[in-house]
Amino acid sequence: MTSFTIPALPDKLDKVNELVDAFLEQHGCPLKTQMLIDLCVEELFVNVASYAYPGAAGDARFTLDVSDGVLTIKLEDHGIPYDPTLRPDPDITLSAEKRAIGGLGVYLVKKSMDSVEYRREGDRNVMI
Repeated sequence: MTSFTIPALPDKLDKVNELVDAFLEQHGCPLKTQMLIDLCVEELFVNVASYAYPGAAGDARFTLDVSDGVLTIKLEDHGIPYDPTLRPDPDITLSAEKRAIGGLGVYLVKKSMDSVEYRREGDRNVMI
């Protein structure tokens, strides 16, 4: 298991990817799977960096673990309460011009991972 805390700022995304990729490589994660995980981590981190701390600074904490061949990534922040899993899935049958803005990234995360869950623990948002 490894954990790291990083300022929740969009320009820290490269550092997040570097740390996540180092963990995945250490555990022999195939490159194709690693790229999909990177995309999901990016979407969730950028959401925290963009919306969790309006007008203030804050951190994001990642905890990564592999147990019995299953990767678990936990992302925590102390930002405003927000459960992205409650957002309705976009209607992907509509053209891009007719589709509502937003929500496609969280939809991608929900469809790409085996499970995605949110909970509020005290003053923290927790995504697993």
